[in-house]
Amino acid sequence: MEVNQYQIFLVNLDPTIGSEIRKTRPCVVISPNEMNMHLRTIVIAPLTTSSKNYPTRINVKHNKKQGQVVIDQIRTIDKNRIVRKLGELSNKEKKEIKAVIRETFVD
Repeated sequence: MEVNQYQIFLVNLDPTIGSEIRKTRPCVVISPNEMNMHLRTIVIAPLTTSSKNYPTRINVKHNKKQGQVVIDQIRTIDKNRIVRKLGELSNKEKKEIKAVIRETFVD
C-alpha cells in the first residue's frame, strides 16, 4: 500500500498504555514520503473529535466532521496497523501542522 505524508488513514492504535490515544481512529501521516517508501513503519498523529484548546492541536475538517490533529500524541506504528485510506489534509491544514510541529519540536 502506498502511504504519503499528510494522507489520513484509519489506524488501529490498540493496545495502548496509560494516557495514549486508543482505539481505531483516523490518523495523519507525518513521516516524509522517502521514509514511507522504504520503511515498514510510519509516523502518525491521531485525530480526535474531542476538542481541547491546546497549542499542540490543529483543527481540521475530515469526512464532514470537525476534529483535531493531536500533535502531542505523535507515534511510530507498523503499516500493518492501517485499516484503510480515508483522505488527505488540505494545503492550509498541512501548513498549520508543519508550523505546530516546528514550534513544538524544533524551536
